[in-house]
Amino acid sequence: MKILYIGDIMGEAGVGVIESLLPGLINQRQIDIVIAQAENVSGGRGITVKDLRRLQKAGIDFFCGGNWTLYRSEIWPLLSDPNEPIIRPANYPSGTKGLGYKFFNKGKHKLMVVSLLGQVVGKDADKPIDNPLKVVDAILKETKDEPCQAKVVNFHGDYSSEKVIIGEYLDGRVTAVIGDHWHVPTADARILPNGTAHITDVGMCGTLNSSLGVSFDSVVPRWRDDKPTRNLLETKGPRQFNAVLIESDKGLASSIEYIRSVIDDII
Repeated sequence: MKILYIGDIMGEAGVGVIESLLPGLINQRQIDIVIAQAENVSGGRGITVKDLRRLQKAGIDFFCGGNWTLYRSEIWPLLSDPNEPIIRPANYPSGTKGLGYKFFNKGKHKLMVVSLLGQVVGKDADKPIDNPLKVVDAILKETKDEPCQAKVVNFHGDYSSEKVIIGEYLDGRVTAVIGDHWHVPTADARILPNGTAHITDVGMCGTLNSSLGVSFDSVVPRWRDDKPTRNLLETKGPRQFNAVLIESDKGLASSIEYIRSVIDDII
């Protein structure tokens, strides 16, 4: 089975590059399943139902969650519906709306996807969060008798050490542990000793000449002059596409390949 995991889709620029590149990539590489990080899709904050359906038409089968996933209340019913292909982080406190892991089927394939937040995530660092290692242990124990061909864990966090640790912690127990949130890809995609595919951060999809998808004009004054500014998404210039392609067999990974493309401005 070939599983493509796409990094954070950042705003309309990210959606556009997905629509431009993904259908051809699926056909060219004979990809079976496409999973993407969707917490920044709509204006950089959360995802609307309309944008989710649009990305499904482009070829994405399942959507992972991060710290902005709950921002738009219209998506809450989908997060809580086990038949809708989107989740929020599983280690939010008890009572949080939505589900943190789901099973889904596509053709002959059945997968489980889990999203987790790191214990320190930017401005949300002081918000209550459950221990991700204990939460994923509980999920794997709870679902141990549910058959599936692959288990993909998305880890959305700031600390590279924490992202590496959870990869090692789950090595041999899941198919892949994919880190995101930085929007900057790391050069460490590999198969861990016991057969789990891992990358610390897969990167993003959106504008290339920007600060993680945000215009330089809107953030330079913050760094230079200590001036509070609002993030404004960059909409012009070349677009980047970042993903990893994982091949799996009998629940573990046989290969992981980093995929990157840059295309000219498509607006």
